[in-house]
Amino acid sequence: MWWTWNPEAQRLIAKIDMLLWEETNHNPIQFLRQVKTSQVEAALRDPYTLEFYDRIMREYDAYMRGESCWYPEVYPHLRNRPVAYFSMEFGLHETLPIYAGGLGILSGDHLKEASDLGMPMVAVGFFYTEGYFSQRVTEDGWQEATYTHQQFVDLPVLPVMAENGLPETITVSLPGREVSVRMWEVHVGRVPLYLLDANVEENLPSDRTLTARLYSGDLEMRISQELLLGIGGVRALRTLGYNPSVWHMNEGHSAFLILERIREYIEAGHSFDESAQIVRSSNIFTTHTPVPAGNDEFPLWIVDKYLSQYWPLLGLEREAFIDLGRHSLPWGDVFSMPVLALKTSEERNAVSELHGRVARQMWHFLWPDTPEEEAPITHITNGVHLGTWLARRLRALFNAYLGENWMERQDDPEMWARVLQIPDEQLWALRRHLKRKLVYYMRERARRRWKQGGVHPVQIIASGALLDPYALTIGFARRFAPYKRANLILSDVERLLSIVNRSDMPVQIIFAGKSHPDHEGGKLLIQQVYRMIKSSDSAGRLVFVEDYDMNLARYLVQGVDVWLNTPRRPNEASGTSGMKAALNGVLNFSVLDGWWREGYNGANGWAIGGDADISDPDQQDAHDAASLYDILEKEIVPLYYGQRSPDGMPGAWLARAKESIRSLGPQFTMRRMVKEYLDRLYLPVMQSNGQAHPAEISMPKRG
Repeated sequence: MWWTWNPEAQRLIAKIDMLLWEETNHNPIQFLRQVKTSQVEAALRDPYTLEFYDRIMREYDAYMRGESCWYPEVYPHLRNRPVAYFSMEFGLHETLPIYAGGLGILSGDHLKEASDLGMPMVAVGFFYTEGYFSQRVTEDGWQEATYTHQQFVDLPVLPVMAENGLPETITVSLPGREVSVRMWEVHVGRVPLYLLDANVEENLPSDRTLTARLYSGDLEMRISQELLLGIGGVRALRTLGYNPSVWHMNEGHSAFLILERIREYIEAGHSFDESAQIVRSSNIFTTHTPVPAGNDEFPLWIVDKYLSQYWPLLGLEREAFIDLGRHSLPWGDVFSMPVLALKTSEERNAVSELHGRVARQMWHFLWPDTPEEEAPITHITNGVHLGTWLARRLRALFNAYLGENWMERQDDPEMWARVLQIPDEQLWALRRHLKRKLVYYMRERARRRWKQGGVHPVQIIASGALLDPYALTIGFARRFAPYKRANLILSDVERLLSIVNRSDMPVQIIFAGKSHPDHEGGKLLIQQVYRMIKSSDSAGRLVFVEDYDMNLARYLVQGVDVWLNTPRRPNEASGTSGMKAALNGVLNFSVLDGWWREGYNGANGWAIGGDADISDPDQQDAHDAASLYDILEKEIVPLYYGQRSPDGMPGAWLARAKESIRSLGPQFTMRRMVKEYLDRLYLPVMQSNGQAHPAEISMPKRG
């Protein structure tokens, strides 16, 4: 997957047949299968293409050899102490749709940066045979979901095979049967990612669908998936010979790995208390959301059904087992995956400073004798992988002005200060290019949709056919959950229309995002937004783009002028899309929630509302909507269109864009984030466990 964050490698393929590269959705395997032999032969006769190929392969080979890697140079004594990273989803590239949203993109970025730094890491997730759904929106604005069975031969995955030449499998016990799980390997640069797959012949038909789709709304399906991920993930790593020094649970979905690891030590002769303490000492848990839907909890009858065979293996009675994850609520007790992870991890973190405060308040009941502000949950604010999200031409511009090897110094504030030296005319020309590229992409999508048939003409207008490549463009793209308030900007329709429809200073707003197929509230929110968008009153300046994925996300975060984010504070744990936009010179216009509360400095974007929580949701919505309209109308639009130089450049706008890149670049890259995880969480765990634990001494280490 190295090519996914190295744009020159992608250009090498696209140079052979750009149209086919787009038609195959940037899938090099499909591309190479479909490209005409004559085109390949022509490339082989072109000296420039061959030199290009040789250069890319030299770069790839040097990367995979690990030359000049940061981690082995700084921590040579820890090269054989791998971190095991578990996540329910991984967003690596649009060709591998095993992600649903921000959690998966963060997980994918984490692996890429670990690879770039040379950090020893192994990851575990699921191979979703039907991926996440494809979105279509009807003329009336209702989201419809379709699923496509993925073809392994078209994907960058390799089967993990046993010595007998058959697929390597492990088993996990579910009520009344054993479920077999096979493994697929993805090479994320230097980091191996193992994907578990229950679609094997020996399983019952119902069990073969356990890893078909992300985030089932059925609780029995969900607990089955999480047993496979946690317990099956540990068994998979053991089968492959891994002996991780750190076990990092990215959200609570994988917390059952704790039970399996405790069972291993008990089987080796330790008591439960000894085993739990050993396991705890090497566990790290990251919580990602205060929203209840993101924190899986199961009624006790489901725990009895699915785990009653497990607590005897731990030497526990039922109540003692339930206590590991017990969360007492007004309507009764439930088994909480975050509680299990929080109680049995050495280190725990939220994903922004404000989220840390919210998490300490939310989970304070686990440490009732500790003051709330001292509850043992720290925070490490999220970041984004620069190589994945930075526009290719902007990378070239940075190459010219930020100094040699600037990518290796991306967490250095002094290096980013050189952004201020970039001439306005060069940055402005680049920003206009990226917006034209976005608009042409949107128009072409609309054209293809029209050609396919079965859509009303108004849907073509609503999908961006009338976009203007030179108008002020605002992007709003994220999951359509009610707390994200995609409809906040529609609070005063007349005022909004008066802003977007000024002929001398037009504004266009692009919406994109999906709602979970089982979430009626989210789908109703899409419908509300879509009905407004298709109204002729908006004159085509409000747009909704279907089927938001990583490819569309790159166009948006690189091509819009302003990135809008309107969560109901403090529900946005962090967010990362605005970081991606900021690194590309896009200005953030956001509620002071999540990462933006730390990033906003008064000169690098705009803040909606204030830095205080309002307990009444209706009052908060009204307050934030008024702030949004005032800033958009009185500050953003005049700044973009006004104060132009004789050659048409908005100097004040570009100064703010440069300040955005300068101030946010070093603070919100994935390199800063991964180094912070290493320094504050991974290293303390590694150093406190310098010797192999008794049960692990005999476990072979994978090379």
